[in-house]
Amino acid sequence: MESTLEQSISTGKRQQMIKVTRGPELSVVVPTFNESENVPALVDRLRSVLRDQSWEVVFVDDDSPDGTADVIRAIGQRDSRVRCVQRIGRRGLSSACIEGMLASSAPYVAVMDADLQHDETLLPKMLETLKREDLDAVVGSRYVNGGGIGDWSKRRASLSRVARLLSGLVVKANLTDPMSGFFMIQRRTLNAAVKNLSGIGFKILVDLFASSPHALRFRELPYEFRTRRAGESKLDSQVAWDYLMLLVDKLIGRFVPVRFLSFAMIGGSGVIVHLAMVWALFRGYDVSFVASQTAATLVAMVYNYSLNNLLTYRDRRLRSWRWLGGLFSFTLACSVGAFANVGISSYVFQQDSGWALAALVGVIVSSVWNYAVTSVYTWNRPKAA
Repeated sequence: MESTLEQSISTGKRQQMIKVTRGPELSVVVPTFNESENVPALVDRLRSVLRDQSWEVVFVDDDSPDGTADVIRAIGQRDSRVRCVQRIGRRGLSSACIEGMLASSAPYVAVMDADLQHDETLLPKMLETLKREDLDAVVGSRYVNGGGIGDWSKRRASLSRVARLLSGLVVKANLTDPMSGFFMIQRRTLNAAVKNLSGIGFKILVDLFASSPHALRFRELPYEFRTRRAGESKLDSQVAWDYLMLLVDKLIGRFVPVRFLSFAMIGGSGVIVHLAMVWALFRGYDVSFVASQTAATLVAMVYNYSLNNLLTYRDRRLRSWRWLGGLFSFTLACSVGAFANVGISSYVFQQDSGWALAALVGVIVSSVWNYAVTSVYTWNRPKAA
């Protein structure tokens, strides 16, 4: 009995000796994919510029095959301010930023890339400006006086200019650099907008400004965009599609799911592929109509599946053997949709509704069926890359 009592007293004393420390004032959220070479250098730079601040850095890694998450955790073992959120089977810069910001309790949250192209020395000034002027956001801009785009090619500069113009469709604020991936916001600003965020593609700042229930008070600070130090750029042709889908989602996403619009657009292009295939085989190579139609149907299905896997479901993309399994389930679902198309359109036509309306009703029904079924059975959940 005495021994048990002594142990209880000792345990109570140890609990009282535990020191509770306050959380960080600033969280720097950094999305990563294959950035193992850049992470140590970025952490060193953050330590240098934020030495007098209460801060942490939250890396959100999309299961990088180069071991980025392991590098982050190794650093975190020596510095508790370094944290890692590793996402399995999910991809996307905007969604990674959202998860990283929500994983933090800090009242101020910054977002920047891991590739060392953003000027980390601007962070203290961002924080000071955000607090002193009681703003919602401070944005690092490449286009105000003192900023610059570095060694960008004319093509990339032109594409950026077009993207900035298009952002005006959904962002009414007079931002010079709405495409910036380097900014800092108040926690309350995030909380007000987070449930309206689309999380599509790479342009989280556009998403935030377009999703906020009120006009954001902001200031832009200039910085010079640097050259990537290591690794490869994640920008590719699919980024343009993601950006287009983000804009569409902000404009009409409340009425029609943006994935369905993407699915339908690809289906429409698949019709053109189908007709071109029939024409080439039937008229060009004198293949029988039945054989031409059958071949064209199979080609169009593979085309639709491949493009949807690449674009519509980019964040759930199927690879390797899963790609083949997905093709099978997609083909099966679309075959049922084709029968539904014929059956329903025939019924509508028999009601003296006209061939055009009957055909349109059949297309709509089969499109909705194909989208609903394949989203559940083909791309039913995020898959590991």
